[in-house]
Amino acid sequence: MLLVKALHIVFVTSWFAGLFYLPRIFVNIAMETEPAVLAVLLRMARKLYRFMLPLAVLALAFGVWLWLGYGITGGWLHAKLVLVLLLIAYHHVCGRLLAAMERGERVQSHVWFRWFNEAPVLLLLVVVLLVVLKPF
Repeated sequence: MLLVKALHIVFVTSWFAGLFYLPRIFVNIAMETEPAVLAVLLRMARKLYRFMLPLAVLALAFGVWLWLGYGITGGWLHAKLVLVLLLIAYHHVCGRLLAAMERGERVQSHVWFRWFNEAPVLLLLVVVLLVVLKPF
């Protein structure tokens, strides 16, 4: 079971790397006016988003495996699962924003994306605190 836990941590970490970086690319897209540079940024964002999906699926799969092995015990785990659902929603919203940008829509300002970029940081902080401290 320790191998499953280690793999879960590796894939969660990898998924989060994408969740941290993709909105940073969005900041640059929102600020860019040069069509050639914009095309490169959009291609980077699309490739990253496509790579993030299997990482998310593997992180969730190993998490479910842990859940089946250890069971859902403690309120902290229920709270963590709610936060995981929020992370899945955030991932989905990133995909929707990217699709809109690829259609040429300016969906938000670079300042908005800078704030949007902070959501996964806060969610990760709370998830780690819940897992380590198991406060309830």
